[in-house]
Amino acid sequence: MTQKLFSPKVEALIEALKILPGVGRKSAQRMAIQLLDKKPDAAQQLAHSISEAVRAVKRCTQCNMLCETDVCHICASPRRDDTQLCVVENMLDMMAIESTAIYLGKYFILHGRISPLDGMGPNELKLPRLKAIVLQKQITEIVMALSPSVEGETTVHFISDMLKVHECKITRIGFGVPFGGELEYLDQKTLTHAFNARVNF
Repeated sequence: MTQKLFSPKVEALIEALKILPGVGRKSAQRMAIQLLDKKPDAAQQLAHSISEAVRAVKRCTQCNMLCETDVCHICASPRRDDTQLCVVENMLDMMAIESTAIYLGKYFILHGRISPLDGMGPNELKLPRLKAIVLQKQITEIVMALSPSVEGETTVHFISDMLKVHECKITRIGFGVPFGGELEYLDQKTLTHAFNARVNF
């Protein structure tokens, strides 16, 4: 039987850090040791910040953005176009689009893509609420800005079929976005071209 190198609490911290994207066991070990041995004050501050954020942060009742109020600043802004709705997979994609300053409508953040193997279906993505928003807000254009992967394509087709009976234009960004690519990694110029070259879906 192999003797464990770390104490139970250190081991628990390592396992907790592994939930972060791109963090494997070795990276988690380095972070745990750095926090506990070199920067205990920073570790306390980090723990407090995480606890406070978990307590205070919730999803916007309109677009699903993480915020501390019922309605986020984008949904509440009178300067945004209420008739345009951009559907994105996650907040990183939304931030990438916002950085281009070319889109002035509002958003609906799915926090995922349809993927039955991962337990992600229409209800998990709040698609019934998306349908209700399209009706209530009298949306005239829905911009589908999902990454062009298999799951992304499935999600785009499902949403388009769900909304095809409503009188709203459905467009899709496309120019300069490679198949299998992730929006959050594209540069501003590529995203700007993609929005300018969107087509009817």
